[in-house]
Amino acid sequence: FCLENTDPRTRGRGIQLLSQVLLQCYSLLQEKEVLHLVLFYESRLQDHHLVIPSVLQGLRALSMCEVLSPGLAVSVLKAIFQEVHVQSLLQLDRHTVYSIITNFMSTREEELKGLGANFTFGFIQVMDGEKDPRNLLVAFQIVRDLIAKDYALGPFVEELFEVTSCYFPVDFTPPPNDPHGIQREDLILSLRSVLASTPQFAEFLLPLLIEKLDSELQSAKLDSLQTLTACCAIYGQKELQEFLPSLWSSLHREVFQTASEKIETECLAALHALSACLSRSVLSSDSEDLLDSFLSSILQDCRHHLCEPDMKLVWPSAKLLQAAAGASLRTYHRITHSVLPLLLEQYTKHTQSSQRRTILEMLLGFLELQQKWGHVEEDESILVSLQAPVCSVVFSALTDPSVQLQLVGIKALTVLGSLQGFLSSSDLELVVDHLIRLALHEEDSQSSEAAMEAAGSLAPTYPKVFSGHMVPRLEEELQSGRAGKGESYHNHHSLQQRCLQTLAAVSTHTSIVKETVPVLLQHLQKVQKGTEARNTQDMISVCQSLHRVALQCQKDAEGRWYFHQTVVPCLLAMAVQAAMQESTHGLPGKVLLEEEVLAAMIPVISAATTHLSPELAAQSVSHVVPLFLNGEVSFLPQNSFPCSFQPFGDGECLEAQRRLVALLMAFVCSLPRDVAIPQQEWLLRELLALSCSCNCPFTATTAAKCFAGLVNKHPAGQQLDEILQLAVNRMEPSLVEGPRRTQALTLLLWVTKALVLRYHPLSSCLTDKLLGLLGDTELGPAAADGFSLLMAESPDVLHKGCHADVRIMFRQRFFTDNVPKLVQGFHGAGPDVKANYLKGLSHVLNHLPKPVLVTELPTLLPLLLEALSCSDHVVQLSTLSCLHPLLLEAPQIMSLHVDTLVTKFLNLTSSPTMVRAPLLPPCYAPLSCPLCCPHPCVFQAVRIAALRCAHALTSLPTTVLLPYKGRVIRALAKPLDDKKRLVRKEAVAARGEW
Repeated sequence: FCLENTDPRTRGRGIQLLSQVLLQCYSLLQEKEVLHLVLFYESRLQDHHLVIPSVLQGLRALSMCEVLSPGLAVSVLKAIFQEVHVQSLLQLDRHTVYSIITNFMSTREEELKGLGANFTFGFIQVMDGEKDPRNLLVAFQIVRDLIAKDYALGPFVEELFEVTSCYFPVDFTPPPNDPHGIQREDLILSLRSVLASTPQFAEFLLPLLIEKLDSELQSAKLDSLQTLTACCAIYGQKELQEFLPSLWSSLHREVFQTASEKIETECLAALHALSACLSRSVLSSDSEDLLDSFLSSILQDCRHHLCEPDMKLVWPSAKLLQAAAGASLRTYHRITHSVLPLLLEQYTKHTQSSQRRTILEMLLGFLELQQKWGHVEEDESILVSLQAPVCSVVFSALTDPSVQLQLVGIKALTVLGSLQGFLSSSDLELVVDHLIRLALHEEDSQSSEAAMEAAGSLAPTYPKVFSGHMVPRLEEELQSGRAGKGESYHNHHSLQQRCLQTLAAVSTHTSIVKETVPVLLQHLQKVQKGTEARNTQDMISVCQSLHRVALQCQKDAEGRWYFHQTVVPCLLAMAVQAAMQESTHGLPGKVLLEEEVLAAMIPVISAATTHLSPELAAQSVSHVVPLFLNGEVSFLPQNSFPCSFQPFGDGECLEAQRRLVALLMAFVCSLPRDVAIPQQEWLLRELLALSCSCNCPFTATTAAKCFAGLVNKHPAGQQLDEILQLAVNRMEPSLVEGPRRTQALTLLLWVTKALVLRYHPLSSCLTDKLLGLLGDTELGPAAADGFSLLMAESPDVLHKGCHADVRIMFRQRFFTDNVPKLVQGFHGAGPDVKANYLKGLSHVLNHLPKPVLVTELPTLLPLLLEALSCSDHVVQLSTLSCLHPLLLEAPQIMSLHVDTLVTKFLNLTSSPTMVRAPLLPPCYAPLSCPLCCPHPCVFQAVRIAALRCAHALTSLPTTVLLPYKGRVIRALAKPLDDKKRLVRKEAVAARGEW
């Protein structure tokens, strides 16, 4: 009844119902049913305009039918093209038309191609005048498919270009809170893919791009340049020929005149693309070589600027030449043949270091392009004929007093060394001489460090040269002994430091590592025999160099194993020798046993172990663990020791041996998880006993860390449960009372961390014990600081680099489980221990990912504000560190407490300055300043952090801040006169922003 009703609205409702049904069940229709429905819907396209939207929905459903008879798709589209004025429809109905076309193009391609150019013309009529970005994205995709799938465009190429290019450049700003999420960039990229999809558009598009390049609108220039670059990927010489002069004129004008880095970058990219496009073109015998004439134009307009005395347009010209030269090997040869001799001539002509540096930087740019093409035949490359002058220029830069020129020279030297066969053997010897001189004797540290890096880069290319010439020279310098006559210890020590650093830097090839490692170990043994107090720093320097070598060896299996089997036994032997001498002869102060030196040896052994294969690691662990448990020293070099090695034995005379547990920790805690540790249960029990009973804090801590590292990797099961229960039984009575409460707390912290990381069930029990200790007046502050240890990344054990079992999001889980307990404990605690809970809470929050913290901020912020009033300055500092990022990331929430925040921050900016102030904990070392305060006090750090927070307050809404502006500016005048430079610096920044 509805379909036959004379009222168009009623007919429309009937067709709407039918179309909705078809959209649900189109896949169930049979071929005859589809035919009948298509004919019905086609006839309805001539009906009243109120009916058309519902008709189109029905046709969309039918366009998805697989049983559509041949010819029906063409019939439907013809009917739409003839009967429907698409652009008069609403956006949704126009989108339906595009969907019908898309569906037919994906399933009935051959039928539509049978329409020839009529299909293209019909679509042009449909799209002409479209304005909605949602529809444009679909329409642009249809145009791309028309071209990519080779539909006939016929005489309508220009019309198709016009109907799409009218949107260029795209000018679209999405409305606020747009639910569709269409961005301007989406439309730009979609349109660009249309315009750059066929060379047939070239004659219409290139004039348009040139016109937009000459406009004043920056966005139009950028879009035009990026589109030109995209077009060059498919264009040939024929398409570009007519427009090359205009394009080059626009490009070089923009590079010479623009103040925009983006425009300059895109111009250079477009020139590179044009040159590459012309390089690809295949020439016929009678055609003009466009590339040669194009490059001639570039050289004509740019080359003479390289010779101008004021050098104003040197860099723009050089960038243009390098952009073209980098397009192909042919363009590189053409331009470098003309430019390189000129640059070398200009370098000799100019005498000022700044001008020479500019010229050498340009030369370096062309040398780096040569790297791109690799080894080049001698008869093609201009570089081969210019080898002598190029080397002369680079070597002269290395001896220039200007540090900046030296640095460019070192870069150029590295590039020359990477060009296969460019440097002769005599050149290479000269390279080594220059690098040694710069690395060891150049006063400026920048040049010295750059020379070391260059040596490390070149060494793998020329391992024989560096192992045969550089390493012996460095060894000779290192073994030169004491400071010479008239030479200060400081200068001599600095030279030795640089020797060690250079030996490490050059160890980037296994054959060189085999030369440098014995030199470093020999020097370590020499330093160990000395008695001077400064030997501690010398030994630390050697260990730092060995650590760098270990890291560089990790990529090569042979070098990795050589380093491990050479260095680890040697370090252990030296340490055991030193410990036994102290045990038997009572000679204290042996440098190798000092905590700083042992701490420097830990990363060396760890880095030498972490990347071992399981087979080699198992081989090594079968020697090291018996050394500590059984005193088995046979695998150590020079193993004739005066007594037995018993690091887990009783007696004060063995205190020095017990310290070496730090080296055991470095080794066993870095092993891969699948490597079995011999006698592991016995080892765990010994470590547990040592961590609880040792009076030396260093030894007790390293034993606890070693125990925790092994427990973290231990497979779950009865053995692990037993050893953990044993640990709890040892800790509990010691935590309650006795002389070793601190050792028990240290063990509790490390075992808790080991279990928290792997989500072990016992971790919650141990965390509760730690929470209980916050109420202890003696251990409470240390227990509160322990929460930082639980949440922070540990440098030597229990991190992913040493194969620890670290589960994702363990910090978030710890936060969820324990922060409510901290808050509850704070509210129930006495006034003398409240600060412990605040300190623990601030440590947890400080290490939490900020997005997680922001969601919990409303409930935690009152507590954080209370923590700012705490008398413990470390609590204040930790809280300020926590609040600073929140001011930037959650301004709306923080605005609700602006009055309290302003008051607290201003009070803390004038935190008292004391002559003998408490030292800053190590975790806040970045706040220190070695010039004004080598050992920064907590008060200074609090003032700095408070000023940073006062600065961050300016990110809150201006209307919130204005009532406080005058008060804050007056208050921040006081820290401008602070005694500490870093405080004054922060005060200037904060007050200026207010």
